[in-house]
Amino acid sequence: MGPAVVHRSLVPDPQQMRLRTRVNGEVRQDASTASMVFTVAQLISVLSAGMTIEPGDLLATGTPEGVGMGRTPPLWLKPGDVVEAEIDGIGTLRNRIVAPRL
Repeated sequence: MGPAVVHRSLVPDPQQMRLRTRVNGEVRQDASTASMVFTVAQLISVLSAGMTIEPGDLLATGTPEGVGMGRTPPLWLKPGDVVEAEIDGIGTLRNRIVAPRL
């Protein structure tokens, strides 16, 4: 999660947020939450019907199209790659891929 977890008061409309993912500077995903299959409100409604959602709980909603395994040929991350996930109004999370420790 990141680059920051923000209070809902800082997100005027969760269905109007642009998301971008870059790998080594190349855009791999560029979408808006407006194209989500289910809105944030619908997800909260369905989840809260079966469980109690507490303050501070985080809901993961999935990812836009453009993931590596869905490409032809597939594009897999490798050590040294830099992945940036950006959400307008929140910021950019930057991670470098490292090799597993053996």
